[in-house]
Amino acid sequence: MTQAHRGTALITGASSGIGAVYADRLARRGYDLILVARNRDRLIAQADRITNDTHRSVEIVDADLGKRAALASVETKLKQDASITLLVNNAGVGTHTPLLDTDVDAMTRMIDLNVTALTRLTYAAVPGFVARGNGAVINIASIVAIAPEMLNGVYGGSKAFVLAFSQSLHHELAGKGVQVQAVLPGATATDFWQTGGLPLEHLPKEIVMSATDMVDAALTGFDRRELVTIPSLQAGEEWDAYEAARRTMAPHLSTAVPAPRYATAR
Repeated sequence: MTQAHRGTALITGASSGIGAVYADRLARRGYDLILVARNRDRLIAQADRITNDTHRSVEIVDADLGKRAALASVETKLKQDASITLLVNNAGVGTHTPLLDTDVDAMTRMIDLNVTALTRLTYAAVPGFVARGNGAVINIASIVAIAPEMLNGVYGGSKAFVLAFSQSLHHELAGKGVQVQAVLPGATATDFWQTGGLPLEHLPKEIVMSATDMVDAALTGFDRRELVTIPSLQAGEEWDAYEAARRTMAPHLSTAVPAPRYATAR
């Protein structure tokens, strides 16, 4: 059965792993695609396969989002192409290496991609979504957003930004026709680990989810309009309790005088 056309989805990091699965799944759901990644050959192969399988229109953009000129070209497309109804901010880089064993220039490049590029692309897309009263943003974060001790601290900090940014966007855009979802995958079977210097086979099999299962679970959360989706978390009430505790504290975080527990002894 042919799916109804749902507009165009722009997916970053779309040539492999999680991004490639999103491309396949969204095309089958009725989206045309704009696939963004650095590897042109992989993008061409991906586009040909999806077009043959789904007959959806697939445009490719070979761009390194860590470079400002390339990023600006994708921003322009998001601003000008009114057919775009979904932005999937998937492009990112990470490492398992301890904070003090990593090169600060490499960490800066990580921030440029994981934080700056994601922010600028979202800023480029959202005003048009609001003006048209329709659109969605899916931001791929990580479980290290709430468990930063697990991996490199800059990586965890960058993903904590993605989570906080998504929560704030949802708060501001509620009622404006724009859906926001933050996805927090655990260990996923992609090139991430090899690129970061830790071969996937060195991880315990019981903690590693396939990219296909991860994306399918995330899209189920998207269909349920979840703001935060954690595909591995079996007990959803644990997240509910975590979020409830945060909201309980919120009204008490700013006062005119220090809390009595910080009173100076006299």
